[in-house]
Amino acid sequence: MFADINGCEVMNVMTHRFSPVLAKAFLIVFLCSLTAFAQKNVIAKTDTAPKPAPAKRKVIAITAENPKPKPAKRRSPSRKVKLPTYGNPAIDDDQSSDDPVVRAAVQEALGKINGAVIVVQSDTGRVLSIVNQKLAFQDGYQPCSSFKPAVALAALSEGIISEESNSLQLGKRWKLDLDDALAQSNNLYFEKLGKTLGIEKLQWYAHQFGFGEQAGWGIQQEPPGGFPSEPPPAREGGVGKIASFGQGISMTLFQLVSFTAALANGGTLYYLQYPQPSDSVEGFVPRVKRYLHFGDSAGSIRRGMEQAVLAGTARRAKQPDVSIFGKTGTCSQGQARLGWFTGYSKDGLSVAVLLHTGLKIGGGPKASEIAGKIFRKLADKNYLAHFSPQPHLPTAPPALIQLTPQF
Repeated sequence: MFADINGCEVMNVMTHRFSPVLAKAFLIVFLCSLTAFAQKNVIAKTDTAPKPAPAKRKVIAITAENPKPKPAKRRSPSRKVKLPTYGNPAIDDDQSSDDPVVRAAVQEALGKINGAVIVVQSDTGRVLSIVNQKLAFQDGYQPCSSFKPAVALAALSEGIISEESNSLQLGKRWKLDLDDALAQSNNLYFEKLGKTLGIEKLQWYAHQFGFGEQAGWGIQQEPPGGFPSEPPPAREGGVGKIASFGQGISMTLFQLVSFTAALANGGTLYYLQYPQPSDSVEGFVPRVKRYLHFGDSAGSIRRGMEQAVLAGTARRAKQPDVSIFGKTGTCSQGQARLGWFTGYSKDGLSVAVLLHTGLKIGGGPKASEIAGKIFRKLADKNYLAHFSPQPHLPTAPPALIQLTPQF
């Protein structure tokens, strides 16, 4: 209330109206009130003012004379490079010894899939085409289920099963005969046959059928493959795994197509020959490796392979006007996905197809589809008639010196 009153004016008023003592007392009270009022205003202004930001601390870095090195960052493990699935499988082939019509059909059917195909004349052992020679000559491969016809033929030869009685009890209420077991590629059926045969007999018959040894005559690049002398441990399935999956077997396309040609022609295992361009077709002489004497045993094998194409695992090979007999195989070997088909037509051609890919593209069924396309293309050109059975063709006797089996 005294904010606008001058202190001197107040003093004059008090001196005239009141005694000097009382005037001084009144002045003291006035000054104290004025001081308190001023302090209150200062405090209020201070509370509403923003607080100043705290001063930044200075950080002094202390560096050691020998600082410890920072730990190196761990590198994530590099991904394994997958095998190619597609490409140009025939890019490095020497085509000079191939039948040009057969080769064109094979290349068109195989396309860009990383695989290899061998086509052979069943009744002579003459190789008509090898597409993707690098893969075909490179090594032996696990046959997967394509080895099952050989197991069945061994079991028939040993009397374990017969043409008339070949059903096996696979469960309490489940029986399967040989025809369906081949058509469906049933593993339990062939595991049971393998365990009954045993490793020694299975090895002996494999050698008789041409596995574990070179199938060709004068084909120097061909690897010999191999057959295990000991079965896998019992906890891994034992000899049954060899019979059903081909575990431990190293098989080449040459061996497989040679055995298939023997099934097709009734039991003659020919040496495969891949004539040079200078060799004339008319001068070609087949060379017999050994006679297998299938007898009636091959009848069930053929029926099972026919059912595989008509309604089984190889049904993609089916053609309406070409009789095809075949067997598929699907498994993995290392990083590779393997797809096999081996088969023949009544017109006299035997085919072995191997797909060797990094991706799953259909395995054996896909390989059978490629084989079906080969037969289709050759039939459309009326070319299969060139390879009909020729019983009049002279043959050389079985070689006196047999190739040493590589077991």
